[in-house]
This record gives sequence, structure tokens and C-alpha cells, in this order.
Amino acid sequence: MRIILASSSPRRREIFALLGLPFEVVAPEFYEDGSPDCPPEREVLEFAIGKARSVAKDHRRSLVIGSDTMIVLEGKKIGKPADYADAGRILGALAGKTHRILTSVAILDDLGGPGLNLVEQVLVRMRPYSEADIERYLALGESLDKAGAYSIQGGGSALIESISGDYLAAVGLPLRPIARYLLSRGVKLPVDVDRLYEEKPFPNWQRF
Repeated sequence: MRIILASSSPRRREIFALLGLPFEVVAPEFYEDGSPDCPPEREVLEFAIGKARSVAKDHRRSLVIGSDTMIVLEGKKIGKPADYADAGRILGALAGKTHRILTSVAILDDLGGPGLNLVEQVLVRMRPYSEADIERYLALGESLDKAGAYSIQGGGSALIESISGDYLAAVGLPLRPIARYLLSRGVKLPVDVDRLYEEKPFPNWQRF
């Protein structure tokens, strides 16, 4: 079975590689044109489907996986910051509050399977950090390509008080539902996904 991850994210590539399966990575040609009137759960799923479709059209007879991540604070959708000033503004808005991370998965299966569409939700509580904490974090340079302007698996973990939900979904790709789908399609996984979660392969996963 030819499996393609429709992503330009090194984080998603790293997470999917934990399954131990051979796969290809193809960057999707898809423009995320959001709408303020579109509910976040629907929009984040539409983005994942759009990414997968943009790759699947040129790669027939494949199983293509697309994904997208969105942060929602008090009903407002938050994407990647435009610049460092915007990143500082976003981090200031998140301080001391709980926000939602929505990560979608869209599987387009051109090998006879039904495919899969889903959205995982993770709740993240941020510490009541200060402006000085924000400046120190921005100096690390990892904010600009992250939804919400912080990296859970990087230095941004120091800004987090607690996480409720699937850590890997918060990072960018929930493995359990993907693994279940692959198993349902007869793919033999080299790893036990439940054990993988218990062993917590990401260095800072243990603290959450």
C-alpha cells in the first residue's frame, strides 16, 4: 500500500514515522483561505481535506493523509502569527487561559477503502506568564510557523500549565485514529500504538 503524507510539516513527518511504516511525503499545493463565519471544527477539517485532495489528484492508487491544526480561544480562531509583534500579541492573549487545539485528519483512500475524516480536540491551560517571559520565548525563534505562536514540543512547553487530551494531536497529528484505520485496511503495524503512547517517545511528553 502506497501511503503519502500530504504535509510540509517536519513535526507531522516525525510523528507519522513513529508507526514504523514506509511512507512518502508530498507538500500540498493548497491555500488555506479561512472564513470568519465558518465554524472552526468545519474549517480545520476542510483544510485537511483540501491538502489531501491537492496531493491525491496527482498520486492515484494511494492512501493520502492530510492534516491541519487550529487554535481556538474564547470562540476565536487563531492561526500562525504574521510576525514577531503578532506572535507577542497572541501569546499575551493566551496567558493564564485555556484554549482549544483542533487537529484534523483526512484520509483519501484510492485503494478501495472508505477514507476517514475526523477532528481531535485538546485543551491547553497556559501559565499566567509575564511580558518578560514572552520576550524570552520569542527570542528562541520558534513562534512564526506555529499556530498560536508557540511550540508544545519545544521551548513553548515552559509556558504551559497542563494539557488535557492527545499530546500528539496537540503537536500536529493524532496517531491512534490513523493507526486504527490502517489496521482496518489490513496494514500490519510494526509497533503497538497503545504501547507507543505509554512509552511517550517525545522528550518533554512525560511532564504532561
